[in-house]
Amino acid sequence: MTIPDELLGDDAALISPATGRPLTKRGEATRRRLLEASETVFAEQGYHEASIVKITERAGIGLGTFYLYFDSKQSIFEALVIDLNRRVRHSMSEAMAGASSRLEAERAGFAGFFRFTAEHPALYRVVREAEFVSPETLRLHYTRIVEGYEAGLRAAQDAGDVDRALDPEITAWALMGMGELIGMRFLLWERDGTGKPPAVLDPGVFDDMMRFIDNALAPRRDAGGRTTEGKDA
Repeated sequence: MTIPDELLGDDAALISPATGRPLTKRGEATRRRLLEASETVFAEQGYHEASIVKITERAGIGLGTFYLYFDSKQSIFEALVIDLNRRVRHSMSEAMAGASSRLEAERAGFAGFFRFTAEHPALYRVVREAEFVSPETLRLHYTRIVEGYEAGLRAAQDAGDVDRALDPEITAWALMGMGELIGMRFLLWERDGTGKPPAVLDPGVFDDMMRFIDNALAPRRDAGGRTTEGKDA
């Protein structure tokens, strides 16, 4: 499977597979309706039970119109994974704007991630199904998050905000995995007495997780109070 070029960049022009031309504003709005409908259908029914007919019915759009925007069920599924990825990264970046330190940015970024997860629980089911439906898109989802994360950690190490002995790539993957599993356990699986999931992550859970992250990332100092350097420090 080769991911279409128009899906690879956040700012790339969206192209109609039927006409080969960039979408108009109206076309982009229709495509958005289809993606929103597919998010619900894939989340509720899973990839194999979902169908193009169910997606178009949910969107209130004619079946023939679907093919102006996507050429198959797999193509809209892959577009949905990439769209969810773009939106969750935007939620995190927006939350982190203005943070005065990396540890503060971590707290804000995770808050943005959990807020998005609570509002879009489909993120979990869709991404996990991508492992079998479109492994290349799954890898793209995770690596896009990690690349930005790793760059931020490197910059924080240079500024002295994060332990310089940590490997930024490994740390980024570890932190991403932590956030994903905390969200799964305490947002996706959690239910109140009426069977409803929480609208937000429990503040106590969030604080405990951030205490762990703060302890893991904080710069280490020697007996003289100097920041340690390198992996052998």
